[in-house]
Amino acid sequence: MMLEQITTQTVIDAERFDLRPLRRSDMGLIELYAGDERVARMTTSIPHPYPPGAAEAFVTRVMAPDRKEDVWAIDGTKSGESEVLGLISLKKMDRNQSEVGYWVAPLFWNTGMASEAVQALVEANPQGNATMFASVFQDNLASARVLTHCGFAYLGDAEVYSVARDATVPTWTYSRKL
Repeated sequence: MMLEQITTQTVIDAERFDLRPLRRSDMGLIELYAGDERVARMTTSIPHPYPPGAAEAFVTRVMAPDRKEDVWAIDGTKSGESEVLGLISLKKMDRNQSEVGYWVAPLFWNTGMASEAVQALVEANPQGNATMFASVFQDNLASARVLTHCGFAYLGDAEVYSVARDATVPTWTYSRKL
């Protein structure tokens, strides 16, 4: 008999919410929020329209023991909010580095949720990284402010393909030494 080692994710406490690993019951809210064109257009990988089964496939992938990315739900139940306010992730890179990704449901835009989530993730540093990177589309000034507010420094310009936009989009890249 061979035992599989399952990589676990810690729950990260923030003032207004917890960052917790995804669970299957999150699929409905992920589908609802990711299906919003305003969310999809600010990401590289969320298609619009959001296809049936995409949330299930995503949750299954990020719950797998061999995943390359740790994803947390921004869970607001301790403040009387929804179980999923958005998602935040760390994609493992080489040389003790990770890339931060996040989105927040439009209902919670301009409330400081994204800044609080990024700051909580940076402070917890659950992968023990030496450096975290992030990039944002140049037309997403709010996300750029989130990163600079959380101590990320501008590195330079790049571009990346966005599935929802079906186009290559200019980005700003940031890093934070830990």
